[in-house]
Amino acid sequence: MTASVDPVAFSDPVYREAVIDLLAAVGYGEVSAFERLAEDAKLAPTLEDKVAMGTFASQQLGKVQLICARLSELGADPFDKMEAFRGGFESFHAHTAPSDWWEGLVKAYVGDGLANDFYREIAAFLDPETRDLLLTSLEDTGHAEFVVDRVRAGIQADPKLAGRLALWGRRLMGEALTEAQRVAADRDALSALLAGGIDMPGLDLAAIGRMFARLTERHVERMTGLGLEH
Repeated sequence: MTASVDPVAFSDPVYREAVIDLLAAVGYGEVSAFERLAEDAKLAPTLEDKVAMGTFASQQLGKVQLICARLSELGADPFDKMEAFRGGFESFHAHTAPSDWWEGLVKAYVGDGLANDFYREIAAFLDPETRDLLLTSLEDTGHAEFVVDRVRAGIQADPKLAGRLALWGRRLMGEALTEAQRVAADRDALSALLAGGIDMPGLDLAAIGRMFARLTERHVERMTGLGLEH
C-alpha cells in the first residue's frame, strides 16, 4: 500500500524540505553502505564471509528503493536529492578507510550504528508515515550480529587485535560525530526541524547536548559488545 502524505505536516514548505533532506541523506547512506559492504566482501577471509557480506550489501539496495519511492511521492527527484550528500559521505570514508578486514567490520558496525542512532533521534520530530519508513530503513538485517561474532572470535584468536580496534573505534566515533554535526548545521531545513518539529517543541542547546551524550553512550555499548574497551 502506498504511504500517505500528511496534508497538515507537508503544508509547511520548511518541513517538507527537511523531510526530503533527511530521506535523501539516509538514502545516500544506504547506497554508500552497499558500496562499502561490497568492497569489504573482497577482504573476507572465507567464502562464507564473502557471501554473507554480499548478502548484507544487496539488502541495502532494497532499502534505497523504499526511500526513493517516498521521495518521489513528495515530488522530489530522489537521485538528484541524494546526490547532494555524496560529498559528505565520501569525505567521511576518505578519512576512515579501513586497512584490513577487521577495521572494515568495525567501521560498518560502529559508523552505521552511530548514523542510525542519529537518524532515530531525528525521527521523533517526523510525521507518523515518514517516521515509520525511516525506522524501517534503519532496521538491522543481521549484520550487527555477524560483526560481533566475527570480531569477538578474532580477538579470542589474537588478543592484540583488541587494542588496535579499540583505537580505531574511537577514531571512527570522532569522525562520525563531526560529520553528523556538520550535516545538521549545513542543512537549514534540518536545523529548523530540530528547532521545532511536528506537534512537539524543538531542542535547545542543552537538549542537543543530551542527544549527543546519548549517541556517545550507545557507541560505548556497541564497543563493549564487540569486546573492545572504549
